[in-house]
Amino acid sequence: MSRHGFFVSLLVAALLAVTLLPAHAAPQKDAAGCSDHPLFTRMANMRLTFCKTLPFDAFKFKTGDKTDTSVEGRRFEIKYQIQDGFEAPSPLAIIRNHQQAIAQIGGTTLHEDRRYTWLKVVKDGNEIWAQVDTAWGKGYMLTIVERKAMAQEVVASAELFKSGLDTSGHVEVPGIFFDTGKSELKPESESALAEIAKLLQADAGLKVYVVGHTDNTAALDLNLRLSEARAQAVVQALVAKHGIDPARLIGKGVGPLAPVDTNSTEEGRAKNRRVELVKQ
Repeated sequence: MSRHGFFVSLLVAALLAVTLLPAHAAPQKDAAGCSDHPLFTRMANMRLTFCKTLPFDAFKFKTGDKTDTSVEGRRFEIKYQIQDGFEAPSPLAIIRNHQQAIAQIGGTTLHEDRRYTWLKVVKDGNEIWAQVDTAWGKGYMLTIVERKAMAQEVVASAELFKSGLDTSGHVEVPGIFFDTGKSELKPESESALAEIAKLLQADAGLKVYVVGHTDNTAALDLNLRLSEARAQAVVQALVAKHGIDPARLIGKGVGPLAPVDTNSTEEGRAKNRRVELVKQ
């Protein structure tokens, strides 16, 4: 072969090699209306293929081989897939990346196995739980719940309070809200307070104990003080905002001493944190 022919052959071989190299396709767009959750950035070369947000829902997060916790709040589902032309990370790489990310902002890894990891972080008083599921074929799925109490849209009526007092001598008042560890009434409690006032205004002879209850988290003496402070907050609101005679109301707190459910689950503890009216 001549020298010229040799170089031509090299050039053809080089051009052929270039055409055979894997070329990355143009980046694919995320699914319409979808975006990353602020808790996590996506892994490299991933696109978002599915998302769903539920304003209030529950999801069980594993905390051990045989334990889990049901968390209620705003729920996000976000699915990622590797872009065409890129190599997908291993399930372990996905798990470790998210564990390290949560640790960097003060969070913890609750549990892991070959497919999943479960994570939790508390930031600025907000509790966020996450499940990372790696079994999605060149991708992964995040399920994230921002824990919060459901906004109470329906409260019991004065008529139901009266029926409960007449039947059993006591009745729970749904729709009374406090922040964790605090005794200041939240603004969304006003509808329930108005119904208590309506009950008392309809029967001038009715006198009630306003009784605060807590779960058993924290020390007994602390919970007793907290429950009484919450009961007194309800009394003061009824007197100051609704004109109820203070002689008709006595606020008391019994802390965790009269539970209506188990304190071993979050669902049970939520039921035990309540305010009741008891006929004097």
